[in-house]
Amino acid sequence: MAGSGNEQSNGSTPRCIPCLAEYNEPDEDAGCFERLKYAFMCPPHGKVAMWISKILAAVAIWGTFWAILGDEALPGGNFFSILVLIYACVIAAALVELTPFPSLLGMLLVGFCLRNIPKIDVGRDIDKSWASTLRTIALVVILIRAGSGLDPNALKKVKWMALRLAFFPCVVEAAVDAVIAHFLLDFPWMWAFVMGFVFSAVSPAVVVPSMIGVQERGLGVDEGIPTLLIAACSVNDVIAISGFGIVLGMSFSNANLIYNIFHGPLELVIGVAFGVFSGVLFWFIPNKNSKNLLMYRFIMVTAFGLLATFGFRVAKFPGAGALGTLIMAFVAGIGWRHRGWTSTDYPIKGVLAKCWKVFQPLLFGLIGNAVSIENLQSGDIGIGVGMLFIGLAARLAVTFLSSFGMDFNLKEKLFITISWLPKATVQAAIGPVALDTARQENASEDVIAIATSILTFAVLSILITAPLGAAGIGLTAPILLKKSTRVDVDEDVEALESKESEKQDHHLNGVNNPAFQNSQSDVSVSEVITTKF
Repeated sequence: MAGSGNEQSNGSTPRCIPCLAEYNEPDEDAGCFERLKYAFMCPPHGKVAMWISKILAAVAIWGTFWAILGDEALPGGNFFSILVLIYACVIAAALVELTPFPSLLGMLLVGFCLRNIPKIDVGRDIDKSWASTLRTIALVVILIRAGSGLDPNALKKVKWMALRLAFFPCVVEAAVDAVIAHFLLDFPWMWAFVMGFVFSAVSPAVVVPSMIGVQERGLGVDEGIPTLLIAACSVNDVIAISGFGIVLGMSFSNANLIYNIFHGPLELVIGVAFGVFSGVLFWFIPNKNSKNLLMYRFIMVTAFGLLATFGFRVAKFPGAGALGTLIMAFVAGIGWRHRGWTSTDYPIKGVLAKCWKVFQPLLFGLIGNAVSIENLQSGDIGIGVGMLFIGLAARLAVTFLSSFGMDFNLKEKLFITISWLPKATVQAAIGPVALDTARQENASEDVIAIATSILTFAVLSILITAPLGAAGIGLTAPILLKKSTRVDVDEDVEALESKESEKQDHHLNGVNNPAFQNSQSDVSVSEVITTKF
């Protein structure tokens, strides 16, 4: 028999055959039990091999920390708690991905449980300064992704439509929430607007993947709706983060009224100046013909983003750091697209996406871990939830009105309105910043209590709106949007998925191949649908 020959040549005995995957591949019509049995055969393969690799890596990382830090890596130590949080969030995200809800919900819930459930509350052992620093680093990754994700060509196409959808709903919701917070929660006006801008951002973590899914199904692409919403989502976050940073800086200013009035515009000017200067600098440094160009550009933009975010916070201009990082990534991207990279061949997106996979469980886990159940028992929680829904109602109404004047029918306008519902990434990123800043500034107990309430409300807004928004987009897209007149969208997507994967692997290896950089044939899954329509 052929199988016997293979056994003898490989030195295996007949007893091993029932355990070897190569001899026991299931048929196409095999049942669940046969496929499950095959998944655990040797050598490890498929998802089982992936999880074994992750578990071994996790054990090795923990062992390294224990060898270096000793008790800090044992139960009750800071590093042990951080590692448990990360691993638990990764597992929770994998489980939630099997449902229609976004994976960030699992991470938030795990972080909350690891702080508040007795006997497993290892999250209480995480050092607050470490948590603050790690959240800030994750914020830098988000800002760089948001800035580099703004495609100038796409923005030119949607122009004022994207700006209208980004600006008016954001500002109106921030104002409505601020008025409610001031009169019902007794927040000072500055802190009321801090919370308003935290609430006013739409979530790219929910909207962008959902819109890519809508594109891949060929829904609304003839009208350019997914492209419009992806662009408007990024601009909306820029407005919300900028407003948040400026108002937060004014909240901690102890100078006179005139200085406070000019502090916000000054912070805006400083952030824009830093972003433009450093972004233009990266057009020429490193040189476009350098070896490992992608690696050097990634290191430079990340290093400057960290410097801006942490440095301007020390200089009492925290908003300038976030705004400067956003603008830096955007301006740098403009030059990189003109100097070799293109909108369809923009490899740093793949690197940032992989970085986000590392920092996403850390960020959302730490956010959930920052909320204590004692705060949720506060009498202000009901007012906060009511404020969230009132602000959402105002936001959705303004979004619907802002869609008038565009060439969309009533159903498409309703879909655009529903798409502006979810909140997640920005709330997770900037929600804790007010509390971290208050602690660093040695603020009064009243100010720290207000900042804690803002963080608690931000987490509640994620838990409420993220699943509603994700489910709303997925369920209403087939009903409210027209199917593309093209019939080969799915074939285009399937044919290009493998090319996209190979292209990102090529770039991640740091190879600077001019012929590859100038190639116009390989495009991403999302770009092929956008550009062809």
